[in-house]
Amino acid sequence: MHDLTSQPVSMIDSSPPLLRHYGEISRLPPQIPTPERSDLPDGIVLMEEYCQLPLIDLSCLSSTNEKVRLACADAICRASSEWGFFQVVNHGISPELVRNMRREQVKLFQTPFDKKVTCGVLNNSYRWGTPTATCPKQFSWSEAFHIPISKVFEQACYGEFSSLREVMVEFAAAMSKLARLLAGVLAENLGHPRGVFESTCQESNCFLRLNRYPACPISSEISGLVPHTDSDYLTILSQDEVGGLQLMKDSKWVAVKPNPDALIVNIGDLSQAWSNDIYKSVEHRVTANREKERYSIAYFLCPSYDSLIGSCRETSSIYRKFTFGEYRNQVQEDVKRTGRKIGLPRFLL
Repeated sequence: MHDLTSQPVSMIDSSPPLLRHYGEISRLPPQIPTPERSDLPDGIVLMEEYCQLPLIDLSCLSSTNEKVRLACADAICRASSEWGFFQVVNHGISPELVRNMRREQVKLFQTPFDKKVTCGVLNNSYRWGTPTATCPKQFSWSEAFHIPISKVFEQACYGEFSSLREVMVEFAAAMSKLARLLAGVLAENLGHPRGVFESTCQESNCFLRLNRYPACPISSEISGLVPHTDSDYLTILSQDEVGGLQLMKDSKWVAVKPNPDALIVNIGDLSQAWSNDIYKSVEHRVTANREKERYSIAYFLCPSYDSLIGSCRETSSIYRKFTFGEYRNQVQEDVKRTGRKIGLPRFLL
C-alpha cells in the first residue's frame, strides 16, 4: 500500500503536494461515475505501442521548386487529416533558443513551491494537479504556468526572474510565427487566404504553457496529464527527451518517441470544426514516470472569446456555429458536471 498522507521533505521543497492531494481524492466517495475498463467505449483498446509521427521538413515550404513547396504543404495537411499530429524539423527555432528556454524553465520550477504559489510571477498563472478532480482518474500529476502571450512581453510579470524574460519573449515570438505559418498552410488547402485567422488569433488570445511532470511514485495508477483534446486551432509542443506523450490512433494509445530536433504539432478542436472534420483533433495524454521528471512547453493558437467558429463550407456544415467563449464555457461545465470533456459532439447539427 502507498502512504498517501505524507510526502518526502525533498519533494516538498519545489514540488507541489501532489501525493497528498491524490490521497485526499482517493478517500472521497465517488461523486461522478468513472468508466472502468469494461465500461470504455466500444472499440477502444487499452494497450501501448510506439509510433513514428509524420516528420515534415518545413524548409521545403521556402524552396524555389514549386513542386517541393506543394509537396510539403500536402504533407502537413495529410498528417492533420490522418493523424491530427505531426513533427516538424527545420522549423526556424534554433536549438540554442530551445536549450536556453528549457534552462530558464527548469530554474523557474525549482523555485520553492510556496513561493511559486504566492509570488505572482508570469501573471499569477501557476497551477498544479487538478482542482476539479473528484476521483483519482481525473487527477493530473503535473504543475504548470499558463500565460497569455501578451503578458509574456510585460516586464512586470517576471519580478526577480529577469533572465527568464529575455529568453521567453524570443521563444514566444518564434512559436507564434511558426503557428501562423502552419495555420496559413491549413487554411490555404481548404481554399481560404493564408491570413484568415490573423484578425481573430491575436497575441492577447494565445497562450504559452510551461509544464513540469514530477517523478511519480505511483506512476502505474495515475496520468501526468489526463486524456483530452485541445480547445484551440492548433498546438505546438517542445518537449524534452524523457517522453510520455501518447495519442489515440486506430483505437489504441500509441507513444511518441522524443526527437531532439523536432517540435510536435497537433490539431485542436476549433480546426476540426472549421474544416468540417477534414482536420482531426485527436485525444492525447501524458503518462507519469516513476524515475524521471519531464518538461515541455506548449503554444496554443486561440481566437478571441467572441470569435464565431463556423464551417469553412457553409453549405454542408457538420457543426452549428458557436463562439470560442461559448465553447470554453460548455467544456468547463461538462468537466464540472461529468468529470470529462465532451467537446465538439455537443455542437453537432
